[in-house]
Amino acid sequence: MTVVSGRFSTAFLPTCFSLSRLHSVSYAAQRCVVFVSRSAHASSASVSVETNSNVRVGSVIEKEKTRGEKKVLACPICYNSLAWISQPNGLIESATSGTQLQCNTCKRSYSGNETHLDLAVASGSKTYSEPMPLSTELFRTPLVSFLYERGWRQNFIWGGFPGPEKEFEMAKDYLKPVLGGNIIDASCGSGMFSRLFARSELFSLVIALDYSENMLRQCYELLNQEENFPNREKLVLVRADIARLPFLSGSVDAVHAGAALHCWPSPSSAVAEISRVLRPGGVFVATTFIYDGPFSFIPFLKNLRQELMRYSGSHMFLNERELEDLCKACGLVGFTRVRNGPFIMLSATKPS
Repeated sequence: MTVVSGRFSTAFLPTCFSLSRLHSVSYAAQRCVVFVSRSAHASSASVSVETNSNVRVGSVIEKEKTRGEKKVLACPICYNSLAWISQPNGLIESATSGTQLQCNTCKRSYSGNETHLDLAVASGSKTYSEPMPLSTELFRTPLVSFLYERGWRQNFIWGGFPGPEKEFEMAKDYLKPVLGGNIIDASCGSGMFSRLFARSELFSLVIALDYSENMLRQCYELLNQEENFPNREKLVLVRADIARLPFLSGSVDAVHAGAALHCWPSPSSAVAEISRVLRPGGVFVATTFIYDGPFSFIPFLKNLRQELMRYSGSHMFLNERELEDLCKACGLVGFTRVRNGPFIMLSATKPS
């Protein structure tokens, strides 16, 4: 997968309001607005989405005053909460041409398009560009994004990956303590697991997060190809950097990263960010490759890993202890794992 990130644009009600009830309505060409809130008395989140595309999810929202409403999104620069810019009726006049969110502290503005909300640090820059490592840029290309669910991911079976459906069932066992809460599908790619999480109806909110604009575009198109997709209003696409997550500290119940850890330029920076946004008791579940066993007899393997990381930006894990130490160093406990050859599924928890 790629380094990280997103979909539908997102905005929040002020702290004195919560979106308590949500009813799905018609599909039509409308604006793109997403509202997310979590009640202090339940681990549920509600989302209202209107999009600019040929498919939209609408909703009728009743606002109720509550105490201690918990927001999710944050400015990726200063990590403070984002405020929505809207008309008096609560709708943004133009989601594609106007600002949607603004940081309460640094006043940085963020906007979205017809497919996702862009919360990368350099989003909206007109002249500045920042090339990412090769492993990241590869997944930003239209070709690889198109091929990801059309043959690319299926080849992982040769590395011991049991397949998306089986991996989803395995991940659910680790996620049992946080079912009913929100979940980030980090480095979601074309949304293979994001759709599985949303379709399962086990989570109040699914955030499909990726750095690749083209992956998010594929995620959006594949989602719209499913006519009777359930809980569409609970799936939100966000573009962001895995090392700079646009979420408030302690606001997330679970983070899933399928076949992504080895693609992150700095796994420690990424897992530290995941630890920051997880609430106490929150769960991190990830899959990746480990090159131990027969691979350990390859001469100069550690030196080879250094060269691989230098030129590609991807990471090569040589044993399970490395992953356990990574989680522990980033403040996660209760490391456990399942192996099948090079394939490993690991889980760790934010201390309560």
